[in-house]
Amino acid sequence: MDASSPRRWEYRTLEPPRESTQKEAQDPADELNELGREGWELVETIDYTGGGTKYLVLKRPAGAERDGNE
Repeated sequence: MDASSPRRWEYRTLEPPRESTQKEAQDPADELNELGREGWELVETIDYTGGGTKYLVLKRPAGAERDGNE
């Protein structure tokens, strides 16, 4: 990629694990660490109205899976 080309990203969402009460009850650290090894970076959370995390948003440079970072 040359300096004049804009950087391209791909995005992925992860739903935090929940128990039957719908409260976030499990720590997603193991899954986030695995995704980090694949080149993903946590960049944002999307929350439910009234509280609680609905999605974790991750990104990595587009094409990273083809560079052996999968």
